[in-house]
Amino acid sequence: MSNIVTEFNEYRSKMNDKILADNNKVIKRIFNLDTNAFAEGTLDKKTKELLGLVASMVLRCDDCVKYHLEACHKEGLTKEQVVESLSIANLVGGTIVIPHMRRAYEYWDALEEAQG
Repeated sequence: MSNIVTEFNEYRSKMNDKILADNNKVIKRIFNLDTNAFAEGTLDKKTKELLGLVASMVLRCDDCVKYHLEACHKEGLTKEQVVESLSIANLVGGTIVIPHMRRAYEYWDALEEAQG
């Protein structure tokens, strides 16, 4: 995997393990709720991940954007589908979202490079 993808996933995994090791009931429930919210339901996983991506862009959370980009990639979404969603995020979020879009493009390219 590309370095930025590997670094992000290793750090996220390490810190999630550390956080969950404290055995805080509220934190564990939030993590569980997040996992279950993106499971297949009335909306398919692809749609939910695109919704998560747009919300993350508008909220300007780069870690969340990376997480949802990777989930979109694993779900088999195309770059065109992701870019169309990013365009909606920019429309809703305004020009302040553009720097996050740049990093999103960089991360998507790294995901595609890692795939080969």
